[in-house]
Amino acid sequence: MKDTINFYRQGDAYGEFSNFFYAPITIGGQEWPTTEHYFQAQKFAHIEDKQYVELIRISKTPGDAAKLGRNRSFPLRPDWEEIKDDVMRECVLQKFLQHPDLAKVLRGTGDRYLNEHTKNDRYWADGGDGKGKNMLGVVLMEARTKIANMTAEQIAEEVAKAQGTTVA
Repeated sequence: MKDTINFYRQGDAYGEFSNFFYAPITIGGQEWPTTEHYFQAQKFAHIEDKQYVELIRISKTPGDAAKLGRNRSFPLRPDWEEIKDDVMRECVLQKFLQHPDLAKVLRGTGDRYLNEHTKNDRYWADGGDGKGKNMLGVVLMEARTKIANMTAEQIAEEVAKAQGTTVA
């Protein structure tokens, strides 16, 4: 059996790994309160009128952002199923690059298996029975490996690129 770290709620052990954990990220020059806010808004980034994307971005809680992201009054971007994993990779990586204290927690997990444990989701989590895809855990482990292999200069460049700024 692999050495596993289960996580789910932001107030629990390793709650920093939850997309609902408040760790603002800046991508494309805009600040997002959580990775959940960013992820949900990207479902509608193709819509010319950006009011709905902005409504998600300024949602009071990540739960509110998730609820808006599940609203089908607006069409999902046509390529969503193809790009959703990469959108998650981008925002999760930025969360840990832009918050060195969180990156330290992530790196501190070593090579342990990271598992979002909940019956509420069989794609991003393990489905509660270990049979889900656990894609958030996979993305976190990818970010952990990537960050561990980056120099301070590379981290600064990645953050600057995401924020739409330049490294001095």
